[in-house]
Amino acid sequence: MDDKCLMEDLLMSTKGVCDLYMHGTIESNTENVHSAFDNALCESLDIQDKIYKKMAAKGWYPTEQAEQQKINNVKQKFAAAAM
Repeated sequence: MDDKCLMEDLLMSTKGVCDLYMHGTIESNTENVHSAFDNALCESLDIQDKIYKKMAAKGWYPTEQAEQQKINNVKQKFAAAAM
């Protein structure tokens, strides 16, 4: 397994952990449990961000700029739905 595949696996695993911690934070019914999940979520999101930045720097996670017209269309769609 090459470095790119390892980083992709790490990123996907970290995203999965973030999802679990987010649901734990949302569903917790005591302040202590909520705080524990929230802290773990923040740490996991930080790790996810670092992995993403390393992958992007190596060109392993390419992104593209959204077209302004598409952004405007989405804004209009959700503005109309909110009314």
